[in-house]
Amino acid sequence: MKTPKVGFVSLGCPKALVDSERILTQLKTEGYQVASDYNGADLVVVNTCGFIESAVQESLDAIGEAMSENGRVIVTGCLGKDEDKIRQMHPNVLKVTGAAAYQDVMEAVHEYVPAPPKHNPFIDLVPEQGVRLTPKHYAYLKISEGCNHRCTFCIIPSMRGDLVSRPVGKVLDEAAALKRAGVKEVLVISQDTSAYGVDTKYKLDFWNGQPVKTKFYDMCEALGQLGIWVRLHYVYPYPHVDAVIDLMGQGKILPYLDIPFQHASPRILKLMKRPAHSENTLERLKLWREKCPELVIRSTFVVGFPGETEEDFQILLDWLKEAQLDRVGCFTYSPVEGATANDLPDHVPEEIKQERYERFMEVQQEISAAKLQKRIGQTMTVLVDSLEEEFPVAVARSYADAPEIDGNVFVEDIDKSVIKAGDLLEVEITDADEYDLFARLIQVKSA
Repeated sequence: MKTPKVGFVSLGCPKALVDSERILTQLKTEGYQVASDYNGADLVVVNTCGFIESAVQESLDAIGEAMSENGRVIVTGCLGKDEDKIRQMHPNVLKVTGAAAYQDVMEAVHEYVPAPPKHNPFIDLVPEQGVRLTPKHYAYLKISEGCNHRCTFCIIPSMRGDLVSRPVGKVLDEAAALKRAGVKEVLVISQDTSAYGVDTKYKLDFWNGQPVKTKFYDMCEALGQLGIWVRLHYVYPYPHVDAVIDLMGQGKILPYLDIPFQHASPRILKLMKRPAHSENTLERLKLWREKCPELVIRSTFVVGFPGETEEDFQILLDWLKEAQLDRVGCFTYSPVEGATANDLPDHVPEEIKQERYERFMEVQQEISAAKLQKRIGQTMTVLVDSLEEEFPVAVARSYADAPEIDGNVFVEDIDKSVIKAGDLLEVEITDADEYDLFARLIQVKSA
């Protein structure tokens, strides 16, 4: 019997990427093959994003392409919450499911392409760590689903529900399996990483025969025992994060935090209904840097939120200059269908949004360039992501750089016969621009 093949298109954020990896792992476990193109697939699964309008359009376009090229399509992911919108444009899709609906997707696949009989998952080769869509040397580790916050610009809770934390034993087992598979860096992700375990009342679990609480600090402490890079994303500046900074200062996990501040004006943060909006974040940043001078902080901000005045924007610029964040992304406010912020008064004209975006990025570019200049002459450990095809250059990252969103360290004049992706190198920083570093190789630390 011909082995059924399923095509897969994955869109959206790292959290959606993990959803795709889980579905692909289950498909492989049940004996399906993953098709390399539309023509070879018995059907196609499209994992969509629906966070902002541009992502919605990209998802609808991807569904349209899959329908045109193959014709048998199952839609899942965040946009699946709005089945009517999908079917208005693509009425003949086979099935529509929501975000993280692994079982629903598999039931739909079974309905249209039954799994092969006589399949034995114990003798078929499915990697212990499952199917991964990232390079072999790093992986995302999703610790929870959903979110308890109700930020006015966000519709994630309506798509993914309230916070549901995974048992810490399962999280740590997955991390250990990734290390055994050769992963050098684990990126911890969720909607609110610092709220991990709140919904379970920090339930006690077990890992390696030892009791561990389902709690942010306890999870980080255990991950720090694995001896690989552990990077934390989507952390809010709550007071209990202070203890995790101590782990960073001790070298247990990377001194890196991704904190989505979004704004600095108290009035705008209140309109956004941001968690921790009343915290004195500048004081907290000062405390953290005293505890761990090597700490790197990245963040994202929104300019042009409804009601944002020039005074609010100036507060943001002043805060940015004082905060001296290392890595920053900025977006102009975009209405999201279903978000309560759409109903707020005083929407900012598009030309003013763009003008504020450019002013914001100009300030941050100066901060970033100055910080990177200070790296010149330093010795750093970097993780190689790839090798340049035409030049003797390794494209790598330091602890200060998350993949795809931060900068790179370009290690020049290397011998490509002895260096490969996933190697850890000791380098000396020789130059810098606004976002990237350049370095010379000192030695290969580990292959």
